[in-house]
Amino acid sequence: MTAAYDGPVAIDAVIFDCDGLLVDTETAWTRAERVLYGRRGVAFTLDHKRELLGTSGPVAQAIVERHLGLEPGSGVTLQQEMHELALLEIQRTAPPMPGAPELVAELRRAGMPIGLASNSPHTLLRPSLRSAGFDTVFGAVVSAQDVVLGKPAPDVYLEACRRLGADPARSIALEDSPTGVGAARAAGMFVIGVPSLPGIELTGASLVAEALHAAEVRSALGLRLAA
Repeated sequence: MTAAYDGPVAIDAVIFDCDGLLVDTETAWTRAERVLYGRRGVAFTLDHKRELLGTSGPVAQAIVERHLGLEPGSGVTLQQEMHELALLEIQRTAPPMPGAPELVAELRRAGMPIGLASNSPHTLLRPSLRSAGFDTVFGAVVSAQDVVLGKPAPDVYLEACRRLGADPARSIALEDSPTGVGAARAAGMFVIGVPSLPGIELTGASLVAEALHAAEVRSALGLRLAA
């Protein structure tokens, strides 16, 4: 846990990541990844998971190819297979992360503009939000599909801020992965890191907390007087 808050005094908007931060889709993704790797005779490990966390598109594909011993570029169909497996698991169950519903509700009651910035495609993002009860709460929902580059580029965060009419330098991002933290920092935002896996180091975050319901998260978001 990092110490003093040095973020914006007046906050324009709060932007959430989705997978592993707002919604427990990482459990669903892990089940899907175990199936994908298992079909190819490879046991999916925690080290594999740490390396894949927060990645998408060609970056994720290259990592999976390496894990499975495939030639670079030979695993193009793996992405579609993975998405199909993940969608099945997300539709089965994708609950909100601990403290997420309460935090989102409190920010809305306070009149704070809130958005979501994710590397996931809308075909997975929308079912995830619907499963966790967040499908109608955000003023902006941005997927990597909506921008030129996904995380760790800042595009999704910049676009979410644009749609909310917010200045990134006066906005706060919440992230669970090094990739996402890097994207939000590149956008010029104050970043609250909440690691979703043991051993994940979010050294680039402005503040690191153990969970969304931690007191320092509420304080940083201007919820100091909330009960």
